[in-house]
Amino acid sequence: MASGLLLVGAAGSAAAEPSTPIAYPAGATSTRYVGWAFDTCDAPTLAQMTAWKSSPYRAVGIYIGGGNRACKAQTNLTPSWVSSVTKMGWRLIPIYLGWQAPCNTTKPLRMSSNPATASAQATGAAADAVSKAKALGLVGGSAIYGDMEHYDASSASCRDAVLRYLSSWTKELHRHGYISAVYAHQNSGAVHLAGAYNFASYARPDALWIARWDGNYSLTNWPNIPNSYWANGQRAKQYQGDHNRTYGGVTLRIDSNRFDAPVASVEFAYTVTGNVTSRSGPSWSYPAVTGYPAGSTVHVVCQTFGPKVGTTTVWNKLTTGAYVTDYYVNTPSKTTYSPPIPGCSHPYQTTTSLSRRSGPGTSYSVVGTLPAGSLAWVTCQRSGTKVGTTSVWNRLTDGSYVTDYYVANASNTTYSAPIRRC
Repeated sequence: MASGLLLVGAAGSAAAEPSTPIAYPAGATSTRYVGWAFDTCDAPTLAQMTAWKSSPYRAVGIYIGGGNRACKAQTNLTPSWVSSVTKMGWRLIPIYLGWQAPCNTTKPLRMSSNPATASAQATGAAADAVSKAKALGLVGGSAIYGDMEHYDASSASCRDAVLRYLSSWTKELHRHGYISAVYAHQNSGAVHLAGAYNFASYARPDALWIARWDGNYSLTNWPNIPNSYWANGQRAKQYQGDHNRTYGGVTLRIDSNRFDAPVASVEFAYTVTGNVTSRSGPSWSYPAVTGYPAGSTVHVVCQTFGPKVGTTTVWNKLTTGAYVTDYYVNTPSKTTYSPPIPGCSHPYQTTTSLSRRSGPGTSYSVVGTLPAGSLAWVTCQRSGTKVGTTSVWNRLTDGSYVTDYYVANASNTTYSAPIRRC
C-alpha cells in the first residue's frame, strides 16, 4: 500500500477482541524487563536478595495470591519488602496461581468445565489479583501473570474452558488498568493460546511466559508459536526447572527464566530539595496541581522528558498522575534518568500489522513493523497525518511512530488519557 500500513486482520474499533484496551489510571506506568529472572516458591529474605545481587538475575517471580498457591504464608512478601528490593534494582514478576484447568490432575482448585462459569471464576480471580497487587504497592500498568499449569491438551472441553477463563482474566485486568499476562506450559496452555491468537471471540493476553525445560533460553522459534505472536517485549521462557543456585554464599532452589516482557511497576519515594509545584504535564506550561515544600516526599512511578530545568530535561511522573521536574527531587542523577525508575510508557496491543515510521505521518520512512497483537509501548501522542478516523500518532519507546488508529487504547478518534502529549 502507498501508505505503508499493513492492513492484515480486523481494523477500526479499539475495543474489539482479540485486542482490548487497558484502562490505565492517571498514576500508571509499565515496566519492560529484558534479562535473566528466577522464581522460587517463597519470596526470599532481604538478606538473601542482597546476597543475590552478585548473580546474573535482576528479576524475581513473586507469588502474590491464588487458591492454588503452594507457599501461602509468604512472610517476607510485604509492601516494605517490595519497596526495599526494588530500590536495590530488582524487578518483580507478580504470579497469581488461581483456578486451574478442569482436566488438571495436580491442583485441588479447578475451574468449571462450563465456559460461562469459568469466565465468572476468572473475573473474580483477576479482581482478587489486582487487590493483592495493590496491597503490595504494585501500581497500575503492572503485569500480573496468571499461572495456568499443564493440563491434558487433547481435551476439547478443557481447552474451551481455559481459553474462556484466560479471555475473561485479560478483560478484567484491563478494566482495572493492569497488563494481562499468562504463564503456561508449552504443550497445553501456550499452544492453545497461540491457536486462538486471532480469534475475535477471545481477548488476547498481552504477554506469554512459557514453561519448557529444555535448557534453551531463546525467546524465538518456540514450537507451534509463530515468532510474529507476542512479538514486541511480550515473551518470557522458563527454561530450567527446580534446581539449586548459590550466589553470595546463599543457596536458593529456583526455576530459571529469560525475559523480554512487562513486569511490575512500583512507586519510589524521594525527597524534594526545593519548593516545587507539580504540573498536569511535564512542563511549566501545564496547569499547576500541587505544591511541595522543600523536605517533603514525592512518590515517583516513572521518568520522561520535558523542557530543561537547571541541568536536566527529566521530569518525574507521580502516583497522582502529575509531574515535577527532576531538578528539585533527590533522585540519583540531576542530568539524566535515574535507574531503577523506569521510563514512562503505556503499552497497548495493535489491532493489525502496521508500520513503524520515523515521524508522525505516512510520508515518513518505514523503520520496522509491528505484527498484529504486538505491544505498542507508547510514551506520548501527537498530531500527524490522518489515518482512518484519527490524526493522532503514538511515539514509541524506541523513538518511532505508529498511527493511533490501529492501537487498542481508549479512542481511535482523539487522544487517550493518561498518555502525555509529545
